[in-house]
Amino acid sequence: MGFKDALADISRYRNAYTIALSASMGSIFFGWDTGLMGGILTLKSFQSYFGINMMSASAQANFNGNIVSIMQAGAFFGVLSTGWISSRFGRKRSLIASGVIYIIGSLIQAIIGLGSSRVVALRLFFFSRFVSGIGVGMISALAPSYISECMPKHIRGRCTGLVQFSDNIGMMLSFWVNYSASINIPYSDLQWRMPLIVQLVPGILFVLLMLPQPESPRWLVEKERYDEAAGTLAYVIRTSVDDKSVLLTLDEIKADFTGKQKLSLLAQFRMMGESRQIVLRCLIPSITTFFQRWTGADAANYFSPQIFAALGITGTSAGLFATGIYGVVKVVAVGLTLAFAVDSWGRKRCLFVGALGQGLSLLWIAGFGAVHPQSNIVPGSYVSIVAIYLYGVFFCLGWGPLPWIVASEIAPNHLRAATLTIAISVNWLLSFTISRLTPVMLEKISYGTFLLFGVCCMIMAAWVYFLLPETMGYALEDIKYLFEKDVMVRSLEDSPGGRVFLGRRRATPVEEMRRTANTRGLSNTTRKGDEESESVEVTDLQI
Repeated sequence: MGFKDALADISRYRNAYTIALSASMGSIFFGWDTGLMGGILTLKSFQSYFGINMMSASAQANFNGNIVSIMQAGAFFGVLSTGWISSRFGRKRSLIASGVIYIIGSLIQAIIGLGSSRVVALRLFFFSRFVSGIGVGMISALAPSYISECMPKHIRGRCTGLVQFSDNIGMMLSFWVNYSASINIPYSDLQWRMPLIVQLVPGILFVLLMLPQPESPRWLVEKERYDEAAGTLAYVIRTSVDDKSVLLTLDEIKADFTGKQKLSLLAQFRMMGESRQIVLRCLIPSITTFFQRWTGADAANYFSPQIFAALGITGTSAGLFATGIYGVVKVVAVGLTLAFAVDSWGRKRCLFVGALGQGLSLLWIAGFGAVHPQSNIVPGSYVSIVAIYLYGVFFCLGWGPLPWIVASEIAPNHLRAATLTIAISVNWLLSFTISRLTPVMLEKISYGTFLLFGVCCMIMAAWVYFLLPETMGYALEDIKYLFEKDVMVRSLEDSPGGRVFLGRRRATPVEEMRRTANTRGLSNTTRKGDEESESVEVTDLQI
């Protein structure tokens, strides 16, 4: 897609992009916190206020792991609550509630230590980060689901990927806020408190932006509020409620929910094993979010100042500056991916290339750390610093934005709340574990940390190549056909050079499977007579 085409596309679907941007604003919370704490932990003023500089190296590693991971612990419990809350009250109201919870936690963080002892302040700091984590966890589960349920399939990948783009925006901004505080605010409590105050801004903006947005059309259909669902569908693609593309999409959503409306969360969990196709569609979202955390992203994002210091970049301000550049690189990379790759290359190729690039970058860093454990600068140090930046680029190409897109697309409509609750709970549980262990691993096994994550990335590349079908270009109601049969064959067909392994064997085309299902009465969608001549236009606008 050229630049002019991209601008025309944004103009045509401006309502859809507004919805996606508003919902993805919530992901700035997680990105902001990710970069924020990693930088604050390096500030001498913060270390002195809480007595961290008086601790042993092991005690400091444990403290850093605890203060970082407590937010992920809160996020884990936040995710567990979203299934019931979003099914009961809707995606939009649940998103707004999560923003309010985040604001409360952030406000408490901003005022810790005012009128209390430092011991009480530290306890309150842990508590407030846990509260903020609840809001962050809820948003991480709700935003991708809400966006994918509202978007036309033509731009669904790009819009759902805005979640990761916002994450990186928040991370980049927090990196530079930390750097600015380190050089512009004198050594004082305000030096570390100011970044905590600023994190209130994205929370307030998120709540204000979400207030005018519509409810998810698929949730409205589930609640049998068909007129409102048609209104949302029409608003998203800027047409009337009587438009054929709106009626077609509404009929397909109704057919997908036939006999499945108003399922309780417990009933959704029970139905996850009703067929092989459903089992696969409920399992893959959890696999993708599981793998995302084993890319080593938490290690690079939270503890990048320490990593750069180990590679020879010394001094608090120098480390924060290098980390800020890392944030800029990631924002540019994920922006280019969403604009030009995710809906042209496809989900599968982005994940495959991203995993290979990350794996090779991490294996180089591990090898360099093994042969050169000292922190003094040598020529290989510069290559390793470049490898860190390349790692960030490849993460943003694949395993940064794509797991959220794939998980939201593959999850069955009628089991979406339960499936994504499990998938994102897995993500946050691993994020908690890895964030807690990373500082200890960096201290105890140093280069082995990068070796572990590098090997994991290679395993991910193999899984994507052989076992993950491409979902780009299919309506959410057609994703089920990808998993009915020939899953591995279809996966290899979609892989670069994968047909070499297949010979003459080919998977049944989705179009043929849809026609077969229609003739058996499994779908209420019909395409007859003169409608066939308009099918391309209708398909492009299908949601």
